[in-house]
Amino acid sequence: MLKLVISILICQCAGIIGSFFTTRSIPTWYAFINKPTFTPPNWIFAPAWTSLFTLMGIAVFFVWRKGIHTFGVKRALSIFLLQLGLNILWPIVFFGGRSIQGGLVVIVLLWLAIIWTIKSFFALSKLAAALLIPYIAWVSFALILNVAFFLNS
Repeated sequence: MLKLVISILICQCAGIIGSFFTTRSIPTWYAFINKPTFTPPNWIFAPAWTSLFTLMGIAVFFVWRKGIHTFGVKRALSIFLLQLGLNILWPIVFFGGRSIQGGLVVIVLLWLAIIWTIKSFFALSKLAAALLIPYIAWVSFALILNVAFFLNS
């Protein structure tokens, strides 16, 4: 149970870090950039990300509980931490740095890292990999939004 709580807390902390950069820019810079018509309302992002970070934490738990010395677990968790770092970096670059282009570069790297994470988790736990499907779907949508922001800027 402790591993589950730690896994979820680590992921939620990533979200909290990202939110520091996001919330400051929502009423200022972000409010004035040219957005496509399919941009969701701002209120949807917090519950969506909270849910996704929870699912990510549960996925990490299913891999971690296999045992850190089990073949592939350290590698899979390292890949997960890489993508989590990129997840934290995106709002820092996009919102904090107010860089649509920089955000686009980071989110492409994030998308690739999530695919790599899903593949590495799948080898250890199909359920853990499946729990990351909503995450890759949401980041795919965010990538499309980021491309639209870039094309409209």
